[in-house]
Amino acid sequence: MQSAITICLVPEARQGPFVFHSGDASAGLEVACRTAAELGFDAVEVFPESAAAFPRVELRRLLAEHRLALAAVGTGAGWVKHALQLCHAEPAVRQRAREFIGGIIDVAAEFGAPAIIGSMQGRHAGDVPHEAALDYLADGLAELGDRAGRHGQPLLYEPLNRYETNLFNRQVEAAEFLVHRGLTNTRLLCDLFHMNIEEQDIAGAIVACGRQVGHVHWADSNRRALGLGHTDPVPVVAALVSIGYQGFLSAEVFPLPTPLEAARRSVASFHAHTKATVS
Repeated sequence: MQSAITICLVPEARQGPFVFHSGDASAGLEVACRTAAELGFDAVEVFPESAAAFPRVELRRLLAEHRLALAAVGTGAGWVKHALQLCHAEPAVRQRAREFIGGIIDVAAEFGAPAIIGSMQGRHAGDVPHEAALDYLADGLAELGDRAGRHGQPLLYEPLNRYETNLFNRQVEAAEFLVHRGLTNTRLLCDLFHMNIEEQDIAGAIVACGRQVGHVHWADSNRRALGLGHTDPVPVVAALVSIGYQGFLSAEVFPLPTPLEAARRSVASFHAHTKATVS
């Protein structure tokens, strides 16, 4: 397993759970990448404004200079900035959402990274009944998963907690949906913060999903760095080892008490628990 840290490039998401925000003078993209490397992270996960605004040249230079990988790229700016979602009642909006995500899939693939669908999944409400929303979601994941597959990448789908979506909140239910709908190139993003709210047994859910686990957000129960809440990472890492997970544990956490301290605590918890479990 490898470690990653989150970098947000979207001003409207300044209050979001990302360790580094480009609007901070002390935590711009260059500082964030340098700090990640100095602390011993293997990669960064980026939340960009759009595919068009993605800093290809600068990021490629920084990754090479600091010997970092790009773990994944978020698509949530489509929701935050434009209110786009895959389950919207209007076909034109759903199409714009797919185009927005598709552009990020393409640019992420240039760096050998997958794209994440979290908040862009949307929800059922009003003019969109539950079954219709699931059909819209499946259609979107099928089209976008195929697009990612043409680049040799999976698509990452993130079940969120009940306060953020009413589609899928638990990992096993989402995994069964992917199988039932034949979405073979879509993998699950298991976010420990969301799982702490929704799962009876976080480790058990990971084991049940097995090879469908494609990415992990390494966050404590209060969305702070692991060790600052009450999530026990020992059984979580043991579960990941048991399913042969070789991907990233990415710290999508609030920059508290400071970005640097959140990053330090995140990488320290990663090394402490992965080394202890593997050994």
